[in-house]
Amino acid sequence: MAEARQPVWRRLGIGARITAVFGLGAFLLSFSMGGLSYFTTRHFLVAERESAAQHQAFANATLIRSSLGSGNTQYAALLASLDAGSNSRSVLVHNTTPYSSSLSLSITSIPDRLRADVLKGSAATQTYRSGTQGQIQIVVGIPIPSVKAAYFEVFSLSDLDHTLRVLGLTLIGAGVFTTLLGTALGRFASDRSLRPLAGVSRAAVSIAGGQLDTRLDADPADPDLEGLTTSFNAMVDQLQERIEREARFNSDVSHELRSPLTTLSASLEVLETDRDHLPPRSQRALQLLGADLRRFQRMVGDLLEMSRADAGPVDVFLEEVNVAELIQRAVDAGVRSLGEGAAMPKVVIEPAVRPIHVGVDKRRFERVMANLVENAAHYGGGATTVSVRVVPSATTLIEGPHDDVEIAVDDAGPGIDPMEREKVFERFYRGSASGRRGTGTGAGLGLALVAEHMRVMHGRAWVESSPAGGARFVLALPVLANEEDDQW
Repeated sequence: MAEARQPVWRRLGIGARITAVFGLGAFLLSFSMGGLSYFTTRHFLVAERESAAQHQAFANATLIRSSLGSGNTQYAALLASLDAGSNSRSVLVHNTTPYSSSLSLSITSIPDRLRADVLKGSAATQTYRSGTQGQIQIVVGIPIPSVKAAYFEVFSLSDLDHTLRVLGLTLIGAGVFTTLLGTALGRFASDRSLRPLAGVSRAAVSIAGGQLDTRLDADPADPDLEGLTTSFNAMVDQLQERIEREARFNSDVSHELRSPLTTLSASLEVLETDRDHLPPRSQRALQLLGADLRRFQRMVGDLLEMSRADAGPVDVFLEEVNVAELIQRAVDAGVRSLGEGAAMPKVVIEPAVRPIHVGVDKRRFERVMANLVENAAHYGGGATTVSVRVVPSATTLIEGPHDDVEIAVDDAGPGIDPMEREKVFERFYRGSASGRRGTGTGAGLGLALVAEHMRVMHGRAWVESSPAGGARFVLALPVLANEEDDQW
């Protein structure tokens, strides 16, 4: 079943969340306050204009009533004589006949509902938008039943509409600016808040890389972080103490085991000299004892190597050697360590490799190759091919561009699961390979020593799939610039 995708909010980092909260808060606050200010101002200005329009319309209606009552039927002159500004127009309905002060205004321009109410005898006021441009207008309708007339006056609010548009754009601009300012403030606040976590992250990376003396510095200017700093340093102290204690324990146990192992090994040699005089059953027991004792010695030796590596800087004697000779001799030594009857893998060295030299500790490199050959024999059906080639380096362990020599050891097993390819180089890790790839009974230190030895020789080790289907363990060593021949 496919894993459900997390919401976008949960996929954001803490800094992005803080910034988003500040920005959203500034957006909501600015636009809510801007909207409230706009509509309040709009309501007040429109209400004020409506009141002024009603006063003027009623005054003009009173004048029309007096004129019509005295028999004045000069409608055009009457409408022209009214007190009307440049933003108002009038319509007079007398004896069901409409008369307008402007050609752009007719009785049909008046909203139907308001016109019907006024003609029925009810005064009414309405604000509406009319025309192709949707201009705001106020129409005031006043019935004059004493002279069988009705008066309508329409006031244009184009100036007020322009003012409101400018106000709206100004508030929107202020809202956008406030939102951006809030987002910037949120970014600044998140950076300031998360800066201590960046220090914790760097310290954790250093500790994971083996620098156990790394500690966080207390900041007297920020007492809120004192608890975090103290707790982190106390945790690292305990971790360092535990690792050192375990390293001392491994070293002490390994050293204490060497003496009885030496005695047992000497006693075993004495017994093996008289093997032919022992009954078959005793010979078989002696053979099993010898195999287990040698495996036990090898495990104690591995533990000593690990304890030396944990104790601090190790002595590494790098020598300039020819790659082709180095590989051939190391493979021969690794196969010999398996005992009689072990099959020799095919060694394939590219012609470009033969004149190349590398800097290695020969004892350590022999141990690396022996561990890989033994690992292939125990877990992968035996080593089938050892191939050597030159490739451009993909690491920055050495400054400047350079080439690497890659040594690949292929086995005949079923391969290693991609999820385990990093873990196989961990100490004491055997995983599913111990029960799936063979019958080996190792302690899980061989590949860990491979990675450790390659590290101190400025090289790398990793595992990938072999083209033949098994596992391929790859070693990479930097090529030396000086390629003069050197004796093994």
